[in-house]
Amino acid sequence: MASSSRADGGTHGGKEPDLTRRRFAGSLGAALGGALLLPRPADAKPPAAATPLPAADPKGAAASKPTAPAAAAPETPQEVPHAVAGPVRLDSNENPYGPPRVALDAMERSRARGARYPDSLEDELTAVLAKLHLVEPDQIVLGCGSGEVLKMADEAFLTPAEKVVVAEPTFEAVSAFADVVRAEQHKVPLDRKYQHDLDAMAAACDTRTGVVYLCNPNNPTGTILPAGLVGAFLRQVPKDTVVLVDEAYHHFVEDADYGSADRWLSAYPNLVVVRTFSKIYGLAGMRLGYGIGSKSRIAAMARHKCWSNTNTAVLEAALAVLKEPGLVTEQRRMINDTRRWLCDELAKDGRIYIPSQTNFVMIRVGGDVKPIIAAFRDRDIWTGRRFASMPDWLRITIGTKQETAAFLKALRTIVPTEGTAAA
Repeated sequence: MASSSRADGGTHGGKEPDLTRRRFAGSLGAALGGALLLPRPADAKPPAAATPLPAADPKGAAASKPTAPAAAAPETPQEVPHAVAGPVRLDSNENPYGPPRVALDAMERSRARGARYPDSLEDELTAVLAKLHLVEPDQIVLGCGSGEVLKMADEAFLTPAEKVVVAEPTFEAVSAFADVVRAEQHKVPLDRKYQHDLDAMAAACDTRTGVVYLCNPNNPTGTILPAGLVGAFLRQVPKDTVVLVDEAYHHFVEDADYGSADRWLSAYPNLVVVRTFSKIYGLAGMRLGYGIGSKSRIAAMARHKCWSNTNTAVLEAALAVLKEPGLVTEQRRMINDTRRWLCDELAKDGRIYIPSQTNFVMIRVGGDVKPIIAAFRDRDIWTGRRFASMPDWLRITIGTKQETAAFLKALRTIVPTEGTAAA
């Protein structure tokens, strides 16, 4: 049996709140290869029967006929307050526009409280989050980024006698922490649309399964699981198995079929939903995430958190961004508009990519991605890490429109297609 005890289910299901998540895996990525400039890959030619987004290749990735490169991306509508000299960073799914001004101002004000432990602020933020998700404060646990929350879940609900079921590929933190507790891992390949294969994952769950992990939207593919399918999945999973739903990229989604799993918290005491302030709120460097679940599950996780795992500056910033009207809507608009522009350009080039609902896109590059990553590094453009089960795909974070245009220009040189010409 799974190690966690049955939890109470007496909470109210939440509506979709305005919150987000974290990033973890720089150290888990493969080391970059030598700085090679690849010749034109053999399969970089455009597919013969491609149509505009969202047409798909046989595996579900969008493509389109090649045309001449379009004009540069439109102007970014605002300054980037945190911009510093250095490479173009499109590697870690961070928000290129954050922290927002209200967060910077709040962090500046927090200096006056720097000599005090942040306990009262933790209580204040926990109460705000509980109200946001329509739960009680003791159904919330804060973490040093959502990575710590995922770590708490593994440590609370896995033992060497148990197993965790995950998709492959997905965000690697849960698997990495499962290694530490010596739990068995059962990895289920994504389906032909690069989504979680929920039927196969449900079938893999048995009395030894302590945790099943859903990353929705999924990192690195950017694909979503419709709300109805997640609800059906919850009904199939053993009641003692914790269903850990990571919603780091929740706020970028515009697909009407998607919905937060927090709506099922009252019905499924084995459900834990994880969010972060790292993505849409632009606070990745400040480290704050949280988990929501039944009282017993959250209490079990809280026993494994670090003592005083937050700080005054990030708590003040979080409270400020949650009060800022229109912040999520504006950030989503800017980032998603740039993503759509990039995907249109990729389609014009005849490139294969996976339609995304997040702030990153996976692009097929026609060969092992390691030397391509190195070639971008030579141009001071940092791109996403290599994923072992998708070795010929490049993950690119959506930056400002200027940064994304710089990436596209370099891509057309490093991996040209019939729709582009190498510089």
